[in-house]
Amino acid sequence: MTLLTDVPNAPSTATPTVPTVSVSERAERLASAASVWGDRIADNPATANLTFRASGVGEGSVASAIRAGKHRIVVDEPAALAGDDVAASPVEYALAALISCQVVVYRLYAQALGIALLDVAIEAEGDLDARRLFGIDETVRAGFSDVRLVVTLTGPESAERYDYLREVVDAHCPVLDLFQNPTPVSVSVRKG
Repeated sequence: MTLLTDVPNAPSTATPTVPTVSVSERAERLASAASVWGDRIADNPATANLTFRASGVGEGSVASAIRAGKHRIVVDEPAALAGDDVAASPVEYALAALISCQVVVYRLYAQALGIALLDVAIEAEGDLDARRLFGIDETVRAGFSDVRLVVTLTGPESAERYDYLREVVDAHCPVLDLFQNPTPVSVSVRKG
């Protein structure tokens, strides 16, 4: 069996096409979502508590086929880490999750605060010491020791307004919070 090609219902490796949305349509959708969620939470605060789910199975050498809602994602490693390099690695997806969450929250809060934002582009880098991964040094952290984001905001606002937007975004971005704060994780293992 070859990696992910002979597997029934294997996740597609095709890149989804994101529809083009005008700035005004984006603003309308963001305002509508904020209004609906605000009303929903005001009526019943318990609706603010969301549970997200994903599941996955190992495929090929070290790849994973992940299902998150109706979406399928392939995760792999480069050849140097025993993978076939058919998809981004888990730590690259972690950086991608951070970038994508930041984009959403920048757009959401720019709209909410009346800050004109035409576009947002983000670059992320993360430093990881592989000695822990390979059991060479148990004193170093297994995950990123440092993550750096470079956020480019395009629009007519002053640098001060965009700095303020960054402060608000950093205070409200769920995935940034995951990176910056410990999150309880419980793991149970069952025999298949």
